[in-house]
Amino acid sequence: MKMSKEQIKEIIPHRDPMLLIDEVVEMEQGEVIKTKFFIDPGREIFKGHFPGEPVFPGVYTVECMAQTADVLLLSMDRYKGTTPFFIGINNVKFMRKIQPGDTVEIVAGITVERMDKGIATCWAEVFNKGELAASGDVTLAMR
Repeated sequence: MKMSKEQIKEIIPHRDPMLLIDEVVEMEQGEVIKTKFFIDPGREIFKGHFPGEPVFPGVYTVECMAQTADVLLLSMDRYKGTTPFFIGINNVKFMRKIQPGDTVEIVAGITVERMDKGIATCWAEVFNKGELAASGDVTLAMR
């Protein structure tokens, strides 16, 4: 299953400038998802992070992971129409720089789900130019 940015906006509540995925490249509903995001060099954040050597902030990278997991989870009937709240992050590692003009691919899948509480933990990996740039686990509560 593929999705455009407009279709993504029908599922998750994020909007520019905080919508950090452009398209769903593929998704096996309830199992695994792959998204893409273009790092626009015109983003305001690069004026201060860092002048002369701009780098996509790690917290934005983690948010890309969370939003990819959001689409995976909120595409399932049981969470449709809920708001995903970021409630935890574990085991995050940053291995490679992400810079303005790069296009990253984010892959995520469900690790643990507590359906009775509407909470799920997803593993996620961010690839830049085919190389692993970041990885971690994000925990979300659907309310």
